[in-house]
Amino acid sequence: MAEAKARKALRRAKRIVVKVGSSTLTRNGALRGRKFGDIARQISQLANDGRQVVLVSSGAIAIGAAKLDWDSPRHSIPEMQAAAAVGQIGLVGVYEKRFADHGRKIGQVLLTRTGLEARQRYLNARHTLHELLEMGVVPVVNENDTIATEEIRFGDNDNLSANIVGLVDADVLIILTDVDGLFAEPPSEDNPRPELFDVIEKITPEIERAAQGSGTAFGRGGMITKLEAVETASHSGAATVLCNGSTPDIITRVLAGEQLGTVFLPAERMTRRKHWVAFTTRVQGQLVLDEGASRAIQRRGRSLLPAGVVSLKGNFRRGDSVACLDPAGNEIARGLCAYGADEVERIKGIATSKIERVLGYSNGDELIHRDDLVILER
Repeated sequence: MAEAKARKALRRAKRIVVKVGSSTLTRNGALRGRKFGDIARQISQLANDGRQVVLVSSGAIAIGAAKLDWDSPRHSIPEMQAAAAVGQIGLVGVYEKRFADHGRKIGQVLLTRTGLEARQRYLNARHTLHELLEMGVVPVVNENDTIATEEIRFGDNDNLSANIVGLVDADVLIILTDVDGLFAEPPSEDNPRPELFDVIEKITPEIERAAQGSGTAFGRGGMITKLEAVETASHSGAATVLCNGSTPDIITRVLAGEQLGTVFLPAERMTRRKHWVAFTTRVQGQLVLDEGASRAIQRRGRSLLPAGVVSLKGNFRRGDSVACLDPAGNEIARGLCAYGADEVERIKGIATSKIERVLGYSNGDELIHRDDLVILER
């Protein structure tokens, strides 16, 4: 019954994010031109039916490598950035032609993590994407690999697509891969078609173990990064479907409620600001809390005060995101710190009434106000 209800909910989705990876768009380094056309046709059909779709697409580096006549993958950041610069033009050009065949316009949106970590830029990206959707334009989003480095990239378009879900308030994230979904165990010669998870209510240790056992890698991200994307999307109130991009009409069939792929149900929805704190900003430091502060944060939803901090790590600045660890070293929360690391070092463990006496000024009683603090389930 729960499975049928989950599938039925997909039929009601009005705003969808579709992530397509290099494994779907290319084969042995060559572009699958027909697949681009299939994706454009399906998304155009959905748009004609009154649905709004954001397409998050990989493929720029693969296209660039082909244009540069590379006979093998390159792995250095400068080489991949150069390939992306060449390939991004081709990628958007292919999509523009395919969507034009169905009378649909597209808009290119390139993002990096640092571009969304700044709150104002995050809101600007949100407004742009919403405006494109309202205009009937299909946004084609990709990480800006031309300028991204290991330090600033989302790591893969799975996590980027999950952040886009929150940006546009999407109902569903569809991740197209080269497998049918999440298997209970890795395929083998003895069992080439193991049991497939149909609907998953929550990511448990069992689910994590199944993902770790996956023998297939997809572009820069594997199954573990897909679970990370699921968690990010779920806290935006969106379901995620992991399915095979080679299945005919996979996007429209999933959204028609067919039993294809693995469906991950949404979790409790966070506010947009807290979601941004939890999943978009990068952690710049750590605060180790005592038992009392840990309980107050987790069980009573309190703000973090200086008295509850035992030690700290990192050279974070005022307004940066920091992780809060319990005495055992488990991350229990993260939030935006109202003081920099040097200031926290001086006021940790003291009462709020002494902050101004120690620092000569006060930026408030709380190190992290509860409005800027997110409790982590796992």
